[in-house]
This record gives sequence, structure tokens and C-alpha cells, in this order.
Amino acid sequence: MASDQGRGTGAGAAGGHPADCDVTVQLSDCGRAEAEAIFGVLDQVFAGCEDVAPAAAGSGPEPTVWMATFDSSAHSGDPSDMPRLDTPVEALLTGDSHAVDEVVKVLGRLFEVRSTQDVSGEHERESRLLLASR
Repeated sequence: MASDQGRGTGAGAAGGHPADCDVTVQLSDCGRAEAEAIFGVLDQVFAGCEDVAPAAAGSGPEPTVWMATFDSSAHSGDPSDMPRLDTPVEALLTGDSHAVDEVVKVLGRLFEVRSTQDVSGEHERESRLLLASR
């Protein structure tokens, strides 16, 4: 799988916040518009640890995975608009269990969550969601 260039600085990036608050969000099998819709609302709710707008379109194919990291402790309120998705999007969230819970709650308020799968590890949790417009 390809990933979007310029993303994924990783948990604990130099941002002055605890690394256990970082949640990496990977979106797969979706186009730029869906990635922008999801990352745009997450960036309104949580501080992005890097620029979350998908990179400008180039001449090559679009990535199959879009990725950004968000600081779940930097909650700044709810977005002003409800995002629209043309097709369902699979989202994989990775991070500390509490941090992932915070981001999953927000996504559940903004999108219809059609399925959820969770895998918990010793220090980290993965949550796979299928998101669709409400």
C-alpha cells in the first residue's frame, strides 16, 4: 500500500504534548474528497500534529492510504458543519486506549459507524471503523 507523502510524524512528535495522547488515523480505499472531509473535521475538533490537508494532486495515482496524527488531549469543540462522504471509508485508529476512545466518540457523533473492530495490545489499541455519512 502507498501512503500520502509528508504525513505520519509518529507518536511523540515534537509538539510539547504527551505521546500517549496521539492517535494516528489511516483512511483507506477512499479519494481525496473523503480524506479531506474526515481529516478536516478531526482537525477542527483536535489539534493535528502536522498539516492534515492531503497534499496537492500530482500527476501520479492517488495514495491508497491517507494518514494523519491528532492530539486527543487538544479538544477544541465540535465542527461547524456535518461532513459528507460519497462512499463509506475504512478508518484505522492507533494509539493509547483512552486517546483512541476520544477520537472514536467524535467520529461516532459525526458519521454513521457501520462496523467496529478493536484489537487491544499491552500499550496500544487499534480500532477499525467503517464510516459513512449520516
